[in-house]
Amino acid sequence: MLTSSSLAIGYPRRLIASNLDLELRPAELVCLIGPNGAGKSTLLRTLAGMLPPLGGIVRLDGENLHAMPSLELAKRLAIVLTGGVEAGSLSARLLVSLGRHPHTDWLGRLTVQDEAAIERAMRLTDTLAFAHRPIHELSDGERQRVMIARALAQILPSPAVGEGLGVRDNILLLDEPTAFLDLPRRVELLQLLKRLSRETNCAILLTTHDLDLALRIADQLWLLSSQGEFHCGIPEELALNGVIARVFRSEGVEFDRASGAFKIHQPVCGPISLHGDRDGVATAWTWRALERIGYEVHNNGIRRPVHVDVLDSGHWRLTTLHGHSEHPTLASLLAALTTPLPVEEVQGRG
Repeated sequence: MLTSSSLAIGYPRRLIASNLDLELRPAELVCLIGPNGAGKSTLLRTLAGMLPPLGGIVRLDGENLHAMPSLELAKRLAIVLTGGVEAGSLSARLLVSLGRHPHTDWLGRLTVQDEAAIERAMRLTDTLAFAHRPIHELSDGERQRVMIARALAQILPSPAVGEGLGVRDNILLLDEPTAFLDLPRRVELLQLLKRLSRETNCAILLTTHDLDLALRIADQLWLLSSQGEFHCGIPEELALNGVIARVFRSEGVEFDRASGAFKIHQPVCGPISLHGDRDGVATAWTWRALERIGYEVHNNGIRRPVHVDVLDSGHWRLTTLHGHSEHPTLASLLAALTTPLPVEEVQGRG
């Protein structure tokens, strides 16, 4: 489908990455991740034909993508950029209809097939409910779905009347589509893109800083480091072999392979042992809370001088060298732990 051989990306006086052998396959959602400034947007724009490669070649179904006529390429590949467009008072449907430009005549007239493609694109992206509302009245999440609908309308074919509408071996690229959305809308949008890849057979590649979501939803991850190092594979493999941890290792940030989450380094208060149901929700959140305030938490059966028990009654028991105290809330427990301890107790914990 979309492949590259020995691809080098960057600008005339700045090489960002080289020797990139990539492959995008139909019905696959790929997340391109990496540190800020690594060149993710540059790679995306090169694959879209917006930037020339510094070396190597990008092929779309065997053809040199950068040598394809722009109109033909626009029928096969669409891109949604971070900034969106200034649509003024255009309605959502009118904006989506602009995506049909590569398929219309020189007057831009829409055929029955074009109207059907617009309808399907909006139905697939759940935007029909506000099709006639002005773009400036839509929320960020609604506006982003309209932009995706426009891109989808662009690459839907124009079959003969009566034939089905689908996407066949086409590409949808998105640059930071969740950048301005809150967490629920980010989850919804990535779920929508996952569904679109399956229902339309389209290959979808997006850049994102939502690392946790990418690990959970992507079929493949592409990792681009600040040094131009490139890795690809399923999320679980890249976590297990340490690639994710190595690419994102930086001051104050660490990827925990065991939990599959990124951790923030905190000043260490010292070791503390925690006992409770290992699979219990209260124990898990207590662990997170203790780490957040700077403790090194252990749950290996060894009771350290400072110890926390998560009780079945929904209370917490704190044990120190000076005795026990029970706490009805987690906030109460944390308050007791952040109170300065006697010098002898701090020494005893060491």
